[in-house]
Amino acid sequence: MVMGFVPEKVDLAVVGAGVGGYVAAIRAAQLGLSVALVEKNKLGGHCLNYACIPSKTLIYASDLFYRAQHSENFGIHTKDISIDPKELLNWRLSVSSKLEQGVGFLCNSYGIDVFKGEGFFLSSNSMQVSSGETLEFKKAIIATGSEPNTLPNFDFGGNVIDYKQALMLDHIPKSMVIIGAGYVAVEIGTLYAKLGTNVAIIARSDVLSHFDREAVNIVKKRMQELGIKIYTGANPVSHDSTSLTLSDGSKIEAEIIVVAIGLVPFTKKLGLENTKVEIDGKGFVKVDNALRTADENILAVGDVIGEPMLAHKAIRQGVVAAEVAAGKNASYDNLVVPAVIFSDPEIAVAGSVDEKEGVFVKKFPLSALGRGIALGMKEGFAKIAYDSNGIVKGVEIVSEDANAMIAEAALAIEMGATIEDIASTIHPHPTFSELIQEAAEAAAGRPIHFFYGKQDAK
Repeated sequence: MVMGFVPEKVDLAVVGAGVGGYVAAIRAAQLGLSVALVEKNKLGGHCLNYACIPSKTLIYASDLFYRAQHSENFGIHTKDISIDPKELLNWRLSVSSKLEQGVGFLCNSYGIDVFKGEGFFLSSNSMQVSSGETLEFKKAIIATGSEPNTLPNFDFGGNVIDYKQALMLDHIPKSMVIIGAGYVAVEIGTLYAKLGTNVAIIARSDVLSHFDREAVNIVKKRMQELGIKIYTGANPVSHDSTSLTLSDGSKIEAEIIVVAIGLVPFTKKLGLENTKVEIDGKGFVKVDNALRTADENILAVGDVIGEPMLAHKAIRQGVVAAEVAAGKNASYDNLVVPAVIFSDPEIAVAGSVDEKEGVFVKKFPLSALGRGIALGMKEGFAKIAYDSNGIVKGVEIVSEDANAMIAEAALAIEMGATIEDIASTIHPHPTFSELIQEAAEAAAGRPIHFFYGKQDAK
């Protein structure tokens, strides 16, 4: 690596080493490009270090703790169960550290130069790194991701924190108020409720307002069973070190206040004004279906280009952008981006399950599934949407292990599979994956394990 003021020349410069950025760097290196990867913080970005991986690690631990305390139905009786929050945090940090080291190993193995600092575009072909290096590139990929949105009167500091800090606590707070009611709020609220925190969620309209209400109602019921209080119809207006005040004048105990009102793209201080890159009214970088910006030398992937702001979308886009940068005829043309909420039970969706003209929906209940009955899990279902030709248009799963099962649905939609394809595919028994097969069999008019009425039989 050439230091100082002598520019380093590379085929591709990637700004941001989150999942979209480092994947793009690796794929480009595989294709023979010389690659520079610029990251101001940690390899793996928010997903590996502050969001996806940490939250799911803590959710798993909270589930273990809660189930150990509530397993009497299985003849398991425990007492004096305790949790050491500092040891839990150490485990969560060790997981992120291992993954970060793994990304570093891959970058080194592929000969990728990693620059620690912030990238600033000087032109459409050059970039300054805050650590002092200058990069000259043929192509660049913007993969700077997003950052937590802020709320007036609730600046971060003191007992007001963002979702990243909520996953870094070394203690179990007595009380926590979460402002926001999206998937981040639901996941964080549920995991802390299971650890013993008194949790309140402040919703502008309702919990998970953009998701199917039939699915959400099951999750809301479970949240309330865990003691989570959901406030709707009132807005947070002020706070002090121990409480939060709503617009209706009521006060809520709040040792910790988590602001989780969404994400905004990170495009500040990138020097994009020195390029031809265009930004839309919401601050997202504009791209075409090949992920090229208005600047012929610059591409962009992940959260910075818009919804859905999901890691697995960024990963796929990272691969596509690298291939386009390498001159391949690639495009981001995926039909569906599956979404998963690690709630209790989980919600997973691929495509749409809205019943409308020309689209039909069939549902199979978890309460009729052998695996669900065996584990004492009755609340949940699988829905499958299909058109008049039987082609699968969407699947929704509310169940344990929904996160793993939804991949089958995404593949089915991408391949143009039919309900018959799924119904006639042997699914292992007894597993939760049979939910999808059972729903498909019902849609095909030959339900076996649930009675829909004789008129449906074919």
